[in-house]
Parts: sequence; C-alpha cells; structure tokens
Amino acid sequence: MLSGLSAWFWQEQLWFPEGLGWADLEDRDGRVYAKARDLWVALPIAFIFLIIRQIFERTVATPLASLLGVKETIRLKATPNVALESYYCKVAKNPTPSSIGSLTKQTGFPERQVQRWFRRRRNQDRPSLLKKFREASWRFTFYLLAFIAGLAALIDKPWLYDLKEMWEGFPVLTLLPSQYWYYMIELGFYSSLLFSVASDVKRKDFKEQIIHHVATILLISFSWCVNYIRAGTLIMLVHDSSDYFLESAKMFNYAGWRNACNYIFIVFAAIFIVTRLFVFPFRIIYCTWVYPVTIYKPFFGYYFFNGLLMILQCLHIFWAVLIIRMAVRFLTSNEKVDDARSDKDETDESEEEEEVGKDMKKNGPVQNGHSVHNNNHSKTA
Repeated sequence: MLSGLSAWFWQEQLWFPEGLGWADLEDRDGRVYAKARDLWVALPIAFIFLIIRQIFERTVATPLASLLGVKETIRLKATPNVALESYYCKVAKNPTPSSIGSLTKQTGFPERQVQRWFRRRRNQDRPSLLKKFREASWRFTFYLLAFIAGLAALIDKPWLYDLKEMWEGFPVLTLLPSQYWYYMIELGFYSSLLFSVASDVKRKDFKEQIIHHVATILLISFSWCVNYIRAGTLIMLVHDSSDYFLESAKMFNYAGWRNACNYIFIVFAAIFIVTRLFVFPFRIIYCTWVYPVTIYKPFFGYYFFNGLLMILQCLHIFWAVLIIRMAVRFLTSNEKVDDARSDKDETDESEEEEEVGKDMKKNGPVQNGHSVHNNNHSKTA
C-alpha cells in the first residue's frame, strides 16, 4: 500500500510539465541537481538551531536585555486557592458572571476578590518581558544574518534583476552550493519555529502564525523538489528583508526606548508594504503565475506552488492591516507603538488603590497624586 501511495505521489505528471520528469534531474557531467532526499538535512539543522537558541538567549540576549534596561513588571501573585485553581485549569480562565456568583458562594470570597484572583492568575501565565525580549533578539539575529547571506548569494545572479531568468532552462537548473545552504538553513529555521511553538510567546494571531510556518515549510520543500529554486530564493529574500526591522522594534519596545521603537517600526511598515504588497504579488507571483504558462502547459505542481504563494499573500494582507493601523495611530497622535497581536497584562484599579494606600501609610503622601509603584501595569506588548 505504501509503495503504491509513494508511486502515485511522485508521478511525474503531478510535479513536472509535459515531457519532463525525474530523469532530467539526475546528476551528470559534473552538474548537480536538487533531490527530495536532501530535505532530511533540515531536521538535524532544526535541532541544532534549538540548541543554539538556548545558548544565545542565555549568553547574549539576557546580558543585552540588562544593558538596554529591560525591566520586569512586578506581578502580584494570586493567593493559592484549590477551588479557584481547579476552575481556572479545568473550566475557564475567564469565568462568566454566573460562575463568579457560584465561586463566591463556594469560597466565601466577595465577588470583587474572585475577579481580582482570576486577573492575577491570568497575568501569572503571561510571558515575562525578558522572555519576549529573548525571543525577539533571537529572531532579529537570524533574520538579519539570513537577509545578508541571501543577498550575498543572489547579488550576482541575473534572475535577481530580470525575474524571467528564473525559468531560463527550467527544470534543468544546476544547483549551486550557496543555494543549497540557503535553502537548508531557512528550512531548518522554520522547522525549529514549528517545534518550539508550544513554548514560544503566544499572540493573538497564533493560528495565522502556524499556517504561515506550515505554508513556508511546504513551499520551501516543494520548490526544492521540482527545482523551483531560483523562485524560492527570491521569495525567501523578500520575506527576510523586513522581518529583522520588526524584531528590533520589539526589542526597543520591551526596553522602553519609545522613539527608537516607533521610528524603526515605521521603517519596517514601509518596507513590509513595498515588499509584501507590491513586489511579492506584482513581481514574483506574476512571474510564477503568468509567465510560466507561456513556456509550458499548467500542471498540478504549477497550481500547488502558486496556491501556497496565494496563502502567504492572504497572510500578508492580514498583517498589513494590523501594521497600517498601528502606523497611522503613531503618525496621527504620536502614541507609543504596541503590538496589537500581544496579550497584555490586565490592570486592576482596585489593586492600584490598595498599593497607593499602603504607600501613603508607609511613606506619606504620594507625589503629584500618583503612586510611585504600578505593580500590575505593563507598558509593553
């Protein structure tokens, strides 16, 4: 059964234009071509990335966070309570009004105290500022190095300047060492992101991120198997061109460097819009969707490849809407840019009032009518 399924999956009419097949990609005369079995190399690379990330976060990101002044928010812990903890873990993290009434009778606590307990308990589960900074600095480092490496690998290639050149001689395109490592490292990195998704900071677009990672891995793998490598390298370069700006903006955001964060974010927004909403659809997708049918008849691989590109483009539009909203808010009101996808700490005015009261008893009147401490307020995403 497995052999039959494998034979069906790898049949040439699914992967190649009419008249071409796997025999055309056999190594000969010193010319090397991409092969599906090469993709297994990405798995050990992904695990190496996971190890390097742990070392990087401890030895580089943490000291850098301290240097930039990243300060942790002091969170008030929820008082241990068996009944409330059981409801929180097994039923819901946000109890309904009727459930709060039931829990009030069960615990003997006032309704406000129950609500406060759940707010504090939810805040305990949210990732710390240092964790967010470590993750952003790791991604910033990779995206920046990947963009520089990709640019160095493509700077002297004719298809970087004339996109039609990506199909010249297709599919008999010789594999270059720079293309091999560019592909394997990118595939290994996105695989490592998929492996670490359970422990990474979860944002409101968590599902979209999963779709993006899966679509990217499929796109890289498929383009490798059918020798769409020239198109694949261009797509990866376009995506890496703006991502490191976003991650650096996050880093300055977590450090409280407001102006640096805002201006870097504006640069990121401009590059993102140009590359993802103009270059990607009107240049790259045009040359993968429109131009190839002038050379050969459409086949399954042609539709599958472009289908993955359209999924990515839909995600680009989704994220562009969020980015434009944040950019407009900053440009019109000079507000601090916050990541709309982040799950922010919940503030509790009653808790702040309690803290003010304690400070007044201990230290006297507070200055300017404000408490010196704001223990449950997060200034960043």
